[in-house]
Amino acid sequence: MPRKLVERELTGEGPRRTGAARGRRRTVTVNLAESPLSWLHARGHLDDRLFAAGECLRADFERAQLSPDVTMRWDPVRIKVPGGAPRMAPGERQVAAKQRFDGALALAGRGLSDILWRVVCGCESLADAERALAWPARSGKVVLRIALDRVAEFYRIA
Repeated sequence: MPRKLVERELTGEGPRRTGAARGRRRTVTVNLAESPLSWLHARGHLDDRLFAAGECLRADFERAQLSPDVTMRWDPVRIKVPGGAPRMAPGERQVAAKQRFDGALALAGRGLSDILWRVVCGCESLADAERALAWPARSGKVVLRIALDRVAEFYRIA
């Protein structure tokens, strides 16, 4: 994962989101390229299984959002691989990723898919997601764990 480190002023609510540190105030180094999911995992708030489930969900989200090819494709729909099963064409991979993503969110359920989409796919911080969903402070971590547990079941992550 690439690193994009910046110094931010440390306030009572955490690092200031915009601007650099001013004067002789307390500062903290923030990695802007780090996702909220990896931040929670790195600090022990998510175990490896839940982190892997979130990464699978985000990967499917990103694959499903690929724009379709604009030019003509001359290759066949299925590509024969010597000694193996045929591979999927790019459009088929995109559709399959969208189906997996929809299935994972459906298994998580209506109340849990909101926090999954915001934190895992939208890369919102837990605090921002809690505010947007009008949830009490610090409730998002518990709900996110429950949602990621259901996603791990969907992806069959042990």
